[in-house]
Amino acid sequence: MHQRLLLVLLTLCTLPGFAQYTIRDPNAIPLHGEWRFTLDPVDAGQRGNWYRDDASLNRWEKVTVPHCFSVDPRFQFYTGTAWYRRTFPFQPTTGKRVILHFDAAYYETSVWINNRKVGTHEGGYTPFHFDITDFLQPESANGALNTIAISVNNNTWKTTTIPGAKDNNLPESFPGWLNYGGLIRPVYLTVEPEVYVENMKVEAMPDLTKGTATLTLKTRIRNAGKQAITPKLAFRVEQNGKPIGLTWKQSTGSVAAGQTVVLEAETILKPADVKLWSIDQPTLYDLQVIAATDTVRTHFGIRKVEVRNAQLLLNGQPIKVAGGNRVVDHAGLGSLEPDWLVEKDMRLMKEAGMELHRLTHYTPSETVYDWADRNGMLIISEAGNWQLTPRQMDNDTMRTKFRQQFREMAERDWNHPSVIAYSVGNEYLSEQPAGQRWTKDMIAYARELDPTRLYTFASMRLNALPKKPEDEASQYCDFISTNTYGNHANILKHIHSLYPDKPIFVSEYGTRADGREGEAGQVTHIEKFLADIRPLPYVVGASWWSFNDYLSRHDGTNPDGTRPWGLVRGDRSKRLLYKAHQTGMAPVTVEKVSWTKGTEGVHTVTLRVTARADFPAYALKKYHLKVDKTLLSIPDLQPGQQANFTFPVRGFDKTLTVEVIKPTGFSILTQTIDPTNDTRASN
Repeated sequence: MHQRLLLVLLTLCTLPGFAQYTIRDPNAIPLHGEWRFTLDPVDAGQRGNWYRDDASLNRWEKVTVPHCFSVDPRFQFYTGTAWYRRTFPFQPTTGKRVILHFDAAYYETSVWINNRKVGTHEGGYTPFHFDITDFLQPESANGALNTIAISVNNNTWKTTTIPGAKDNNLPESFPGWLNYGGLIRPVYLTVEPEVYVENMKVEAMPDLTKGTATLTLKTRIRNAGKQAITPKLAFRVEQNGKPIGLTWKQSTGSVAAGQTVVLEAETILKPADVKLWSIDQPTLYDLQVIAATDTVRTHFGIRKVEVRNAQLLLNGQPIKVAGGNRVVDHAGLGSLEPDWLVEKDMRLMKEAGMELHRLTHYTPSETVYDWADRNGMLIISEAGNWQLTPRQMDNDTMRTKFRQQFREMAERDWNHPSVIAYSVGNEYLSEQPAGQRWTKDMIAYARELDPTRLYTFASMRLNALPKKPEDEASQYCDFISTNTYGNHANILKHIHSLYPDKPIFVSEYGTRADGREGEAGQVTHIEKFLADIRPLPYVVGASWWSFNDYLSRHDGTNPDGTRPWGLVRGDRSKRLLYKAHQTGMAPVTVEKVSWTKGTEGVHTVTLRVTARADFPAYALKKYHLKVDKTLLSIPDLQPGQQANFTFPVRGFDKTLTVEVIKPTGFSILTQTIDPTNDTRASN
């Protein structure tokens, strides 16, 4: 993680394209760039020793990793094994370990180094790593290099993979998104001391009454050496580059050779050092942990998320916000997520009024969560179970695979303040005994990993109107997540009658752009949806399916392979729905109150800014109103409160462009107002 290989290996970092993919460890050594690639449709590679350094590469082509082979038109419909190979130099250093990291590879991966098999991994969206120190060879005088060979199989049309096909022998038995294959996220090396920090968890809990905050650190130490050691830990916390003086209480313990231990430390931040993280004030802290000769860093936020009386509370204040489901799919990229695409998508979502997301049925790249941390978004992270059948949910092997993928997701994301909840699945038969057992057991397992988050799952069975709360597995959730497409008011009222103390999050709703009414039908749909939910105080979020169009082979997909649900198309061009969502989901309204004719062409107009009291609704602080080129400060408003602004306007034909701007700089509402009449028009 933390010390570099010799300069000869660092030159790998200078190849073009590295800057497109962020690797969080600043000392990582990317294995990006040119690799050799070939398909293996009959799984001959392992039998034919394709992993050997003397195997011929004559028919292997050159590709750039990260790489998604499914976007190549030749391989778009390929499901099976593919191979990647390259060489890299290495100079051994006594007392160091070399770790090979994959941020994700889809779906089943096997790795060889220098003709020897290192290991395998199953799961397409979560990170994994191998200690390859003992597999490496030094660079010799004749220039010998290390050979890395990787086979990746994207066959998730099976009933034994997660995600995968359902074992019900019916049509529509496979997931609704593409099985994009390849080394889809960064591949890199880190060089560690023999005793190093493998992972750490930061729990930052504020006391909203006292204004203090308790930090609890759980540091997992790996001893890859040959002798037991008792490591000493040191910590440094900074906010905005300024260190905070803290006194820590630490546990101590010996780490046996080849073992790991978790050491805990705790401290209290005084009120002057506590700045709460929220969607409009996303304050982050930097943490540095030093264990012997190893140093690791992460960021965290201090915030409190809880549910009470059918409300979702952020730092003690009710919050009701809209969101979106984002499918990891882009024209020409497939499931690749270069930094520029993450920036583009998340900015589009933020400016559309999307603040609380159940993003999708799997975990996207960590760059997404880093962006959400910095810019203020609330995310429910979901793993694996997409419509598994009762028989699959009761299968011990499938349960083990899910737990593995959930752990990998949680251990990657548990320091992100944007992640407020985890979901244990989507649209399974949650009223049946197997669905009930799955929900109860997996939430219990997840709470052992991370008791600081809320837990839920996305149910489609509440639409069938169960009669008693114990009839459906949402009884085990902290809040209700429902995928509901129509009849919203009646269904949501019934859900509330079943679970009156639990807030309701509409994890999916929406309609396609190619329906009978076309794109205008999407606009009508969201307007009707808002009219249905605004009188319902227990609805705390609503996530449109989906932010973007995506490719699919599922039933109902268009002949061109697309499913056009999005606010934006596959190339991210905006539909009519984008503006309608932005206007409808803004937490404020702007209206003209009066216009007074003046002398010499100078008139007076008064605008009223109102913080919504229904949906979405939350306290507004440090917002701005931009009228043409004039920037005005909006006073802090609680839901339902108003503020008037009066200013001069020249001429009778003058229209005003009005924007509402968040304290984070995002423009979330744009209107044109004619001050001389009572009509308003949106851009």
